[in-house]
Amino acid sequence: MKNTNIFFYYLLVSALLTAVSISCNDNSSVTSMKLDKDEVILGINGTTTLTANLLPYSASDQMKWSTSNSNVAVVESNDNVVSMPKGIVTAKSVGTAIITVTTINGKHSAQCTITVIDLQPELILVEGGTFTMGCTDGDCNEDSNELPVHQVTLSSYKIAKHTVTQQQWEAVMGNKPSYSKGNDKPVEMVSWNDVQEFIRKLNTLTEKKYRLPTEAEWEYAARGGKLSKGYKYSGSDTINVVAWYTGNTTQPVGTKAPNELGIYDMSGNVFEWCSDLYGDYTANAQTDPQGPPIGTRRIVRGGSYLNYGVYACRVSFRISALPANSGADLGFRLVTPVD
Repeated sequence: MKNTNIFFYYLLVSALLTAVSISCNDNSSVTSMKLDKDEVILGINGTTTLTANLLPYSASDQMKWSTSNSNVAVVESNDNVVSMPKGIVTAKSVGTAIITVTTINGKHSAQCTITVIDLQPELILVEGGTFTMGCTDGDCNEDSNELPVHQVTLSSYKIAKHTVTQQQWEAVMGNKPSYSKGNDKPVEMVSWNDVQEFIRKLNTLTEKKYRLPTEAEWEYAARGGKLSKGYKYSGSDTINVVAWYTGNTTQPVGTKAPNELGIYDMSGNVFEWCSDLYGDYTANAQTDPQGPPIGTRRIVRGGSYLNYGVYACRVSFRISALPANSGADLGFRLVTPVD
């Protein structure tokens, strides 16, 4: 009788273990699946990790990853954990690809759209020359920080046609900091310190030498360089032609008229960080000035869609901000040396 009881005990334990095993591998317990990202913007050679989350959370299954266009983006699994499998996506060329993850039984799937962009901004050549820097339009008083006017000579350089957009920022940094959302709008809510990290990563990805413009480079380009017609704003004496200077949101870049060099939005839309520390002007002539050697604040230029209005959109207007500060109307554009 005792042996019979032991026999039945082993049968019961075996049955329970089998039931548990079947339950744990029963893919029918999966009710839905979702990726942690619906859309990702990457630069060429950029990567992102996608995570497939199953519902209910206790469910498990094996996954199969695929791409709609392997020329644009490829995906591979990097995780043996079946409850939350991950796929690493690598961008290959400009375009769009759909990354799909599917349960092995084919009953559930989820997708993410990968948009791959060229990280290199369109650049405008600014031929070197000499110009008068500071308040030349008569709209400032004797206490203005735009005085005294002084002669500045600059070497040639290239400057971005547009401010860095939210799409470009996301492709490099992987986040979306801006207050006014829109891929083609200028990125804002980024500090000077944030911008330095962006530039470091961008230069690593592109093997270029992007940087912020100096204050003198910014003003010379805003004035139209050697093609300058002496406008009050960047490209016109009529503010509405060239600038977004009032409203409650930023606008897509390049939707107003450009200046004499073909550069957009140097008046209005968003203020722009420069590389220089803030300091008072002197009357001395300068060549390729880099700003004062010491200070606590960084130069900000160009005016914006809010706060300062028309006056701040003048090409000589200048203010400053702490490098850790950010704002909903503060962005930047890039420059590079001439090849």
